[in-house]
Amino acid sequence: MIRLTLIAALAAGLAAPTQAVPATTGTPDPLAENETCEASPAALRACYQEPPAHWPPPALAAGIDHWQELGPLPPVTPPANAAEESRRALGRRLFFDPILSRSGQIACASCHHPDQRFADGRRTSSGHDLKTGHRNSPSLLNTGLHRVWFWDGRAGSLAAQAMEPMLNPVEMAASREGIEHRLNQDEDYRKAFAEAFGESPITLEQVAEALASWQATLRSRSSPFDRFLKGDHRALSDQAILGLHLFRTKARCINCHMGPLLSDDRFHNLGLTYYGGKYEDLGRYQVTRNPDDVGRFRTPSLREVAATAPYMHNGLFPHLRGVLALYNGGGPRPTPKAHQADDPLFPKTSPILQPLGLTQRELDALESFLRSLTSGTGERRAVVTQSAGP
Repeated sequence: MIRLTLIAALAAGLAAPTQAVPATTGTPDPLAENETCEASPAALRACYQEPPAHWPPPALAAGIDHWQELGPLPPVTPPANAAEESRRALGRRLFFDPILSRSGQIACASCHHPDQRFADGRRTSSGHDLKTGHRNSPSLLNTGLHRVWFWDGRAGSLAAQAMEPMLNPVEMAASREGIEHRLNQDEDYRKAFAEAFGESPITLEQVAEALASWQATLRSRSSPFDRFLKGDHRALSDQAILGLHLFRTKARCINCHMGPLLSDDRFHNLGLTYYGGKYEDLGRYQVTRNPDDVGRFRTPSLREVAATAPYMHNGLFPHLRGVLALYNGGGPRPTPKAHQADDPLFPKTSPILQPLGLTQRELDALESFLRSLTSGTGERRAVVTQSAGP
C-alpha cells in the first residue's frame, strides 16, 4: 500500500508554467478557441469530430518542443521475404517455450500473457525459484514502436530487450551455453532456425532476433478511441470526449503521453523514487550515472491502460483512480532531511507535474477517456463516483 506520507505529499506541488501551442498568423487565439469548444458538450463534440489537426490547441509545459498529436497506430509491416516470415513464426514459438529458461518451467509468456494484454496483472513478477523482481512487467503490445526499452531504457533495441530476461538470474536464469545447447540438440528447432537464418549453429543472438521479429508485430486491437479517429463519432460518449479535451489541456497528460503510442519515450521523475526507503529505485540513473536521472522512468504507453493494472514502475498503484489522484495533487515532492542536504543524488520531481485542481466530474471524464484507449471496452459506459462533485 502507498504510505500515508506519500498520500499527504500529493497535496504539495511545484507549479510549472503552461503554454498553449502558439497560433500561427491569422488564426484565432488558442485560448478563445478553447473557450468556444468548451461552451457546451455539443460544442466540444463538434470540435473533436474534426480531424486531429484541427482539434483545440493543447496546453504544453514550457520546454516541450517534441510534442506530437494523438493518432492511430501504424500498421504492422508485412514480412519482406520468406526468411523474415520464418523468423516471426520462430519468435512466436520461442516466446511460449520454457526451453529458454534454466528450470524449463518459465517462458516469456509467463510474465507477458496474451490474455492479459501481454502483461501479467501482478505488482512484480515471479521468476526462477519464485524470486520476485522489483519492477512491474509492462504490456508488450505495440512494443516494436518504442525507441528504448525497459523502465530505465537500458536496452537500445528490441532484440536486446528480448535477450536480457533469459539471462537474468531473477527471471529465467538461463545461460548462453545452456540455451544454445538445448536448441542445437532439438531437430525441429535446428530446421526452424535454418529456415530463418540459414544453416549454422543456433546462437543466442538468433534467438533474440527471432523473438524481436515476432514481438514487433504485436499490436493493440481497435479501441473505442481508434474507432472515433476513423470517423465513428458514436464510439466516444460526451464524458469521454470531455476527458480527451482535459487530457490535452487542463490535466496536462499530453505533455508526456503523446503521439499514436501515447508516450514520449522519455524519462521523468514522478516523485516515486522512495529515496532511502524500502521501495527505493533510482531508475534511469542506474544506466547513465547522471545525477539528473535519479528517479526517472520511461513514460509508459497508455494504450490498453484500463486492462494492464497495476501501474507505475513498481506496480504500487492498483487502480487508475489512484494514479489520477497522484497527478491531480501535483505528485509527491520529497524534501531532503538534514543529512541529505548536500546529497547530489537526492531526487527532484519533474516540474512538468503541478497541482491540477480537477473536480470529481473532471476526474470521471478523464478516466472515461483513458478507458476508451483499451480494446474491448464498453466505450459508452459512464464513469461515475459515489460523490461526483460539481
